[in-house]
Amino acid sequence: MSVRHVAVIGAGAAGLTAAIRAAEAGANVTLLNAHPRIGLKILMSGGTRCNVTHREVEARDFSGGSQPFVARILRAFTPDQTREWFESLGVELKLEETGKCFPVTDDAQTVLAALLRAVEEAGVVVRAGCRGVRLERGTGDGHAWRVGVQNIASSAALGAEVSRVGESRWPLPTIEPGEWLEADAVILATGGLSFPRTGSDGSGLALAAALGHTIVPTVPALTPLAAEDALCKSAQGVTLRAEVSLWIAGKREVVARGSLLIAHFGYSGPAALDLSRHWLRATEPRRVSANFAPGETLESLTDAWARDAASQPRLTVRRWLAQRVRDSLALALASEAGADPAAAISQTPRERRAAILTRLTERELPITGTMGYERAEATAGGVALDEVDPSTLESRRAPSIYLCGEMLDVDGRLGGFNFQFAWSSGTVAGRAAATR
Repeated sequence: MSVRHVAVIGAGAAGLTAAIRAAEAGANVTLLNAHPRIGLKILMSGGTRCNVTHREVEARDFSGGSQPFVARILRAFTPDQTREWFESLGVELKLEETGKCFPVTDDAQTVLAALLRAVEEAGVVVRAGCRGVRLERGTGDGHAWRVGVQNIASSAALGAEVSRVGESRWPLPTIEPGEWLEADAVILATGGLSFPRTGSDGSGLALAAALGHTIVPTVPALTPLAAEDALCKSAQGVTLRAEVSLWIAGKREVVARGSLLIAHFGYSGPAALDLSRHWLRATEPRRVSANFAPGETLESLTDAWARDAASQPRLTVRRWLAQRVRDSLALALASEAGADPAAAISQTPRERRAAILTRLTERELPITGTMGYERAEATAGGVALDEVDPSTLESRRAPSIYLCGEMLDVDGRLGGFNFQFAWSSGTVAGRAAATR
């Protein structure tokens, strides 16, 4: 049997994994990466620490298409197998209390260096600064596909053609290929649109669309929320645990829990980031509220206030609130409620108490938008999952084309979930492309 030639377009987490797996399975692999530097998004991830995976990863941790599809991919290469794999590559990992898994070096470069060593040892031909811009069926020489390649003279050109939020039409790049590569199979792993200057500019989605794939309209995911809120000045820099809720037509539809950062532009931190894709997908009327005392309700805090007023009659509003939130936030919430922060809680009128506790448990967050793809850690939307074989990730529209990672209509919450899908889907696509 002749050796298969596999072209992998995109050298992020999914593409690097796919290239390694295809080469391990015996294929000759060429790995193309649009940006001259490989692995930039890996280096940026997890605050440059690289949150490799999570202790437990389930299909329910993801949004987008079919959960059974996602579950099947995750079973093919599990978090336990991921940790074992990275250990075998020389990356010692640690599991933090949050369930997040990081290299013990707390340095994303450790992860990227290990992957690049594995790529080199597997014999993969790496071509950085080369973007795939066309896919054409083979011309009868035995190869299934021809890949049109554009050499990137400067990374400044990348990201210029990123489509607007909610776009579903994806035209091919206008620049013609400078050369053509022949391959028996092609793996599309170009990612979505997050951090477009790293090369995730939508060109992979354009290639998929040109092959006849449906592109579920894309929006930024895991991106900060923008707001016009006086709290962003009075409590700027405050970080606290919170529950952030999305309400649609008066019904609470999504609750994101975790750390919330009040910033000058709006809100960041896991709770805000996890909610962003849902806010962008939501129809009007929509609103967002925050519970700054997670686990508590208006009723439970009313009871706590009454108990404390009886046992500590001189306790002030400010000190009572500061037991639950940072002092600057306590002062801001009291001011919004029209209450004197220096007044004793035992002397605070009922209506003022109700106003304070309402702001503590269901304070409106006046969202105006998000920080977009430039600050997004992932992309929601992508190639429709029913057009891809879940056992191999082969396209149902174009035989011998495989898709993995953020190309697909799958996006996970913050905490290593998107990386796990990248390692899992890259493994499935790489092995199948090399052997089918």
